[in-house]
Amino acid sequence: MNVTKDENFKMKRTLYVTDMDGTLLDDNSRVSPESAEIITDLTRRGALITVATARTPATVNPLLAHTVTSLPAIVMTGATLWDRNTMRYIDTRFISPETSRLIRAAADRHGVNPFIYTFDDKGMLTVYHNGERSIHDDKFINERMNLPLKRFHIDEPAGMNQSIPNTVLFFAMGPCQRINALADDLRRSIDCSVSNYVDIFGKDVGIIEIFAPEVSKANAVKRLARDINADRIVVFGDNLNDLPMMRIADLSVAVDNALPEVKNAASTVIGPNTSHSVARFIAEDFERMQ
Repeated sequence: MNVTKDENFKMKRTLYVTDMDGTLLDDNSRVSPESAEIITDLTRRGALITVATARTPATVNPLLAHTVTSLPAIVMTGATLWDRNTMRYIDTRFISPETSRLIRAAADRHGVNPFIYTFDDKGMLTVYHNGERSIHDDKFINERMNLPLKRFHIDEPAGMNQSIPNTVLFFAMGPCQRINALADDLRRSIDCSVSNYVDIFGKDVGIIEIFAPEVSKANAVKRLARDINADRIVVFGDNLNDLPMMRIADLSVAVDNALPEVKNAASTVIGPNTSHSVARFIAEDFERMQ
């Protein structure tokens, strides 16, 4: 792996942002010990590194338990930031009650029963799901039901409310054709941000995430870069929901296992997620910038 030296980038304050699943995480959905060690060492030397993920803190925290970073994590595809030190959400973008009603109506038309992510009065992330569930839904719930930082409410009357307060995300999985049809409908008719893509763990499963307007990894990265006075952005990704942040980066990097569309959009392609490629690239780039 070669990082081209560019004197124009010398001494710039660089923000490094990496996707997690399929990018920083290996095929067992873990940060390898080598990657954790590299990123921790670089952070302690002043590197500005964080993640941008569709995940919530309930799984981000344990996955990064052995990886030190100094910046908030961009979670829920940019709908909010998570301060790992204070264990608090920052800069959350909520969906309006009227938009929530319209989204639920559209989901009903397409036979999609979404998970609805909200915050309760104490700031706890609370997830509602009502109606028919697929095997993928049940697996999703079972893997997360007992995690801290997230509380599930399944088939409870409160989840039937057409406008649950403090809603931040609608999330659903299902057949790709059905999910894509819902995404197209929403983009045509409702002012909201929609991200739909294929599950990397099941190629016949479509995933849709629905947020408030202007929510994306890209916009969250730009806000974070502004807040820390970064003047150079380097991002890493593998899937379609990484494309927006790759477009706004000074340097966009795809892992070798990325989708073809992501590789084509990237400035450069590195090794796969199974070979510590992201951490090693950051280390080389950080050294070059010193």
